[in-house]
Amino acid sequence: MTADLRALADRQAITGCIYRYCRAVDRLDVPLGHSIWHDDAYADYGADYYQGPGKGVIDQICKAHQGLLHHSHQVTNILITLDGARAGSESYCTATLRMRREGRLVQMMVWSRYVDCWSCRDGRWGLEKRIAIRDFDEIRDVTAMYEHEVGRRDRNDPSYAVLG
Repeated sequence: MTADLRALADRQAITGCIYRYCRAVDRLDVPLGHSIWHDDAYADYGADYYQGPGKGVIDQICKAHQGLLHHSHQVTNILITLDGARAGSESYCTATLRMRREGRLVQMMVWSRYVDCWSCRDGRWGLEKRIAIRDFDEIRDVTAMYEHEVGRRDRNDPSYAVLG
């Protein structure tokens, strides 16, 4: 494989991990979330939320978000620098979460950036360290247009029938 093709494949593998993270927390899929981290990885989501083993942040998020009604993470502006079997990335994330609070339907939006250190071990790219930077957030009352019944926040979501 040429160096250009190898770099393209490596960038795609890292991007796929970033996307799988979003799917994991949106579907509360702990094993999928664990799969993007190396066993010795570290996650820093701020002293007020979580600092510790990488896989532990998936446990924390999925447990804390079980009571939410809907969850949607979108990732954009993914920049990746490669250096052999190591890489760095920055990706912008917009997380939209819906919940009931004191009988009201509210929506929380969080705009963050993930600043990540990656390594390829035994042919698999995985996270070594993530710093999640919350740039700004908001919470507001919302009026839903419809009741959405098809999407699920678990493995019963229709996407699992297609993607596995």
